Amino acid sequence: MSRHKCIATKACVNRAPGVFELDATRVSSVKNPNGEPLEAILEAAEACPTGAITVLQDGKKIS
Repeated sequence: MSRHKCIATKACVNRAPGVFELDATRVSSVKNPNGEPLEAILEAAEACPTGAITVLQDGKKIS
């Protein structure tokens, strides 16, 4: 999660609410990296208009 790229569209929160949340400054952060199935996390990454979300699996970038 690149917080400086976040523009608070809530696309990630809407698709993976168990993983992402907006903090007090309205910037997205990861609250639980295992809070949703991988498919939902990948959808959240794809939906992010600024590309602020990178998904890693076993240390390798998958999105």
